[in-house]
Amino acid sequence: MATAAGAREAVRSAAGTGAVAVGREAAIARAAIAVIGLHYADLAFLQPAPGTSAGDHLVSGLVPIGLLGALAILYPRMRAGLRATLAISVGLFALASSIATSVVHVIGEGAAGTDYTGVLAAVAGATLVALGALVLWSSRKLDRKAWRYGRRALIGVAGFVVAVQVIGGAVLGYYATHRPQSAVGEPSLGRAHEDVTLKTSDGLRLEGWYVPSRNRAAVLVFPGRSGNKQHHARNLIAHGYGVLLVDNRGQGESEGDPNAFGWDDETDVNAALDFLTDRTDVDANRIGGLGLSVGGETLLETAAHTDRLRAVVSEGAGARTWREDHEAPHPIRWFGLPYFVMASATTSLFSNTMPPDSLKDLVKDIPPRPVFLIHAKGEDLTPVYFRSAGSPENWALWEVPGAKHVGGLEARPEEYERRVTAFFDRALLEAT
Repeated sequence: MATAAGAREAVRSAAGTGAVAVGREAAIARAAIAVIGLHYADLAFLQPAPGTSAGDHLVSGLVPIGLLGALAILYPRMRAGLRATLAISVGLFALASSIATSVVHVIGEGAAGTDYTGVLAAVAGATLVALGALVLWSSRKLDRKAWRYGRRALIGVAGFVVAVQVIGGAVLGYYATHRPQSAVGEPSLGRAHEDVTLKTSDGLRLEGWYVPSRNRAAVLVFPGRSGNKQHHARNLIAHGYGVLLVDNRGQGESEGDPNAFGWDDETDVNAALDFLTDRTDVDANRIGGLGLSVGGETLLETAAHTDRLRAVVSEGAGARTWREDHEAPHPIRWFGLPYFVMASATTSLFSNTMPPDSLKDLVKDIPPRPVFLIHAKGEDLTPVYFRSAGSPENWALWEVPGAKHVGGLEARPEEYERRVTAFFDRALLEAT
């Protein structure tokens, strides 16, 4: 009897010790979760992007905060394996996304705005990852059955695949909607420019430069004033075209939330077209656009919806959503489908908007207006868009030898300038 009573007491003692351990673990997890939730509240409600308000971020703020709150409440009631899995998953997402946005910005430009809570969120994410790993280690079974090691190896491989496909895609979507604003360099356009401010239909202020036209035609170079876009503008300016360069929303000196996939950028392009249409030096029937990467995708989308854009040069147009990624003619479209879907879903959540229609469908509505599609080797979606439009006679497709993404001008400067200028001359100057 004494032996049985001692055994029961030992079980109660072990159970009590386990409850205390889980309680401490839950307290640490909840503290880390609260810090991550604070960062999301800071982004959505406390310090929203210029030109936006807390009301514009109800979905992107309340949904992740609500999910984190549910995790904090349910955490101590879960089995050890599930607690560890969720802690590692949430921690990896918070750590990677905060490093890609806040931590990188702090290192490069210095801390500002939401960077402070972003750095704390990175620390909290690392804490959750370490906590989850510790729980997995402490809850493992110590016997040496061979099948258990095989099972653990399979679980490890599956965990790695999930981390890449699901968490990796989610981090991409988060970065796309929270990337730091790009810096605007000094103007180098070859002629005097005007500083212009545009107003979008949804109330955002966009900043840009405009060089007046000398031939009654104008070209929107989109998006932004950073990178090599000024070189493209100089070529057109030298041939007499008026050129407008505008920072798209959330980039450069423009207001609004960023979106690296350009889901709302068509509104910005329409504001630019309003500006050019009202210019006395520009014939409203002679307005074209030159877009690079996401800018090329946005100009194609805009051209499908309005005839104000009379001609488009689109270089490096690729995928904006999982639908377009899945159209790419290579096997990765199947292996990477969960990654692409997760990236689009997370982008939709944090941008408070639904994904746009597929460009493969949109380009069918552009002809008979002329389009010049430029791409580098390996950018397989551009030919897909060309074929989807029906390969019209007034469309052109050029794979630039030796070019990288949006590097056609750098790879073949003279030929690039000649081809692009000749295209706009035919489409805008010779048009009646």
